Amino acid sequence: MSDNSDGTRTAVVTGGGTGIGRAIAEELVRRGLDVVITGRRADVLERTAGEIGARAVAFDAADQASVDAALPHLPERVDVLVNNAGGLADGDGLKQEWLAMYEANVVTAVLVTTALGPRLADQARVVTIGSIAGRRGGGSYGAAKAAVEAWTAELAFKLGGRGITANVVSPGFVDDTEFFGGGMTERRRETLVAETANGRAGTPADVAATVAFLASPEAGHITGQVIAVNGGAHLGR
Repeated sequence: MSDNSDGTRTAVVTGGGTGIGRAIAEELVRRGLDVVITGRRADVLERTAGEIGARAVAFDAADQASVDAALPHLPERVDVLVNNAGGLADGDGLKQEWLAMYEANVVTAVLVTTALGPRLADQARVVTIGSIAGRRGGGSYGAAKAAVEAWTAELAFKLGGRGITANVVSPGFVDDTEFFGGGMTERRRETLVAETANGRAGTPADVAATVAFLASPEAGHITGQVIAVNGGAHLGR
């Protein structure tokens, strides 16, 4: 895949087929970026790409061989990388659960960012999706999202000499995603909303707007940070 010759900025959004990832990709398209969405489900990706005006490349971000095989189909120059792939993961036993959660949420970001590292343009933006659970607990999922924050802090210094920024956007409870897999009860939803200062659940668009700002040229002096998008459910001060 060749660079854009017209100066259009190029973005890669992992886990871009549904939910928050789709909203991020759609917002970046709206802002004029040439967007490639990735994920494991080719049918979902192709449908979303057609609907929002993006391109689709299917691969498993947690598998090194799959990432390597996808590289010829990914942009040769990347101005924005959004590591959104992740979520809840199951394992057969306690150890396997923790390893699966780490692989789904940390290894995916590390593998894709490392693979695309040589293609990141000067002044590029790397944004990884964290979670309020990384600060408030949440067992193996929260621990994995806390690790995302630690990795990003180091990444910011590794890439900063080229003007590349690396940040985490950390959502709280967000409606209209596949995260809870149909397991969200109305009572639990009411509890989570009641924890916010503004009295509402987050939306994928809330997260997408924050990512889009961090991905913009104007955000060049924000790096190594965790930006909470949680309606005040957890204060980052």
